[in-house]
Amino acid sequence: MEVTRLFDIPYYQLENFPKPDSLADKVNGEWVKTSTQSFIDQATAVSKALVSLGVAPGDRIAMISNNRSEWNITDIGILMAGAINVPIYPTISPSDYEFIFNDSQVKICLVSDEELLAKVNEIKDKVGSLEHIVSFNKISGVEHFEDFKKRGEGVTDEEIEKRKANVKSSDLATLIYTSGTTGNPKGVMLSHDNVVSNVHGSRERLPVDQHSKAVSFLPLCHIYERMVLYLFMFTGVSIYYAESMESIGDNIREVQPEVFTAVPRLLEKVFDKIMAKGSELTGIKKALFYWAVGLGERWEPYGQNGGWYEFQLSIANKLIFSKWREALGGNVKAVASGSAALQPRLARIFNAADIPVLEGYGLTETSPVAAVNCFDDKGFMIGTVGRRLSNVEIKIAEDGEILLKGPNVMMGYYNRQDLTDEVLKDGWLHTGDIGTLVNGEYLKITDRKKEIFKTSGGKYIAPQPMENTFKASRFVDQIMVIGENKKHPAALIVPDLEFTKEWCARKNINASTYEEFAKNDAVRERIWQDINEFNQSYGSFEQIKKIELCSAPWAIDTGELTPSLKLKRKIILSKYESLVDKIYET
Repeated sequence: MEVTRLFDIPYYQLENFPKPDSLADKVNGEWVKTSTQSFIDQATAVSKALVSLGVAPGDRIAMISNNRSEWNITDIGILMAGAINVPIYPTISPSDYEFIFNDSQVKICLVSDEELLAKVNEIKDKVGSLEHIVSFNKISGVEHFEDFKKRGEGVTDEEIEKRKANVKSSDLATLIYTSGTTGNPKGVMLSHDNVVSNVHGSRERLPVDQHSKAVSFLPLCHIYERMVLYLFMFTGVSIYYAESMESIGDNIREVQPEVFTAVPRLLEKVFDKIMAKGSELTGIKKALFYWAVGLGERWEPYGQNGGWYEFQLSIANKLIFSKWREALGGNVKAVASGSAALQPRLARIFNAADIPVLEGYGLTETSPVAAVNCFDDKGFMIGTVGRRLSNVEIKIAEDGEILLKGPNVMMGYYNRQDLTDEVLKDGWLHTGDIGTLVNGEYLKITDRKKEIFKTSGGKYIAPQPMENTFKASRFVDQIMVIGENKKHPAALIVPDLEFTKEWCARKNINASTYEEFAKNDAVRERIWQDINEFNQSYGSFEQIKKIELCSAPWAIDTGELTPSLKLKRKIILSKYESLVDKIYET
């Protein structure tokens, strides 16, 4: 069968590789599996329930939930009814909920738990369009998902088939509100074809098949994880949902997946834990550990370092890196990294350890993947996001901005033709990212156009690649390079809590919290040593001249990070204005 609409994908799986564990959730310590047939049956029940509640084609249905089988089942059910899925980040503020509900005119909302229900209850009286709320967990006073599915028992299969037949691939499938770093969220309109074309385009880069398993934990409300799960369904990969962000490690060890997605922040945390364990070793074991890591830092693909290096690496893999792979279940063939730039050092070390981390690039507006590394046909290059997908075009504008064109490019921003016209010109999406094409084919992202700034001396500074360089220090957890219209660049730094605490204990320094680190001159001096060392790879006008330590980590719920973990630079500058003033005092 031909897959042209998103709800075709489970049927394609049923026809080609029906699975007993198409989806799986951990419930009371056991993995509860949903077969492909059950997935389709439940999605059909959701579709019938929506029809019974008077949902018409084009109506908006909101979902606010953690990753679980109900999310994907409901998503397919919404789309089969011809309705539009509006997934919402669980972590955003009630005022953002209110804006999104009203802007998209949400008719029905499905939530996963009491905490999210409380947020919806806080704003529901301010949303005239909202008629019904359903919960995935059992919550007193709210219709439970199982009861909801029974509502449609009077709706015929023919009605649903008629609804499906009327859905065209060019129809709007989902409205995804991206949390800009300023202002109200923007509703990105993606059609069935936008996302399906990205599934088809990404398929050739996925090195797994229907005999594989995946663990899902990145938020499904983001198009990245969502498209990848459609891709897994299309390929026949079984999807196992992690219980929580805290249990990811345990779930990966249990499931032993061949593939999962990640963001650089998570990979940094994994690496920090590995290094912390390595630092606890003694004698020959410790020496071997650091020898293997040092070897990994020099890794190049396709045996470019020569036979002697590859021989040493095979020893390192047997003695050291095999334990890293065991901690990830032992079967990993691909970790797809996206959302932000990955430190090249980490890409080298993980790939040296035979944990293939494949960095890609895209935006919500491109459904999302535009380019991604893969090992076939020399498609992997460290420090780049690989080659473009075969159905995507890329060109670099005169000012260095990356422009994209293809069937994956969004329909536009909902209710915002002005913003749509700003970024979509002659069919080309202006991404706001700056980049180059290495050797004419490998895309390298160098910065965000809006984040490049000028010092008072007229020199341009690109903060993102610098931040990535400095994060290679084990003392640095988060960093923001500053200096717009100032005489030199500087940096605000959040120290790595565990590593800095351990260093302080070794040096008999009485500091174990962010607040204590921020006040401690010895801690600042030691972090400055690392910063100054990395400074040497930059021109004198680019080098960080001063640092200040922040007294708390930056997070989504405290407002410094977007839901996709990007820095809200203006908010961080505002919050730490006194530290910025201190840096630039004459």
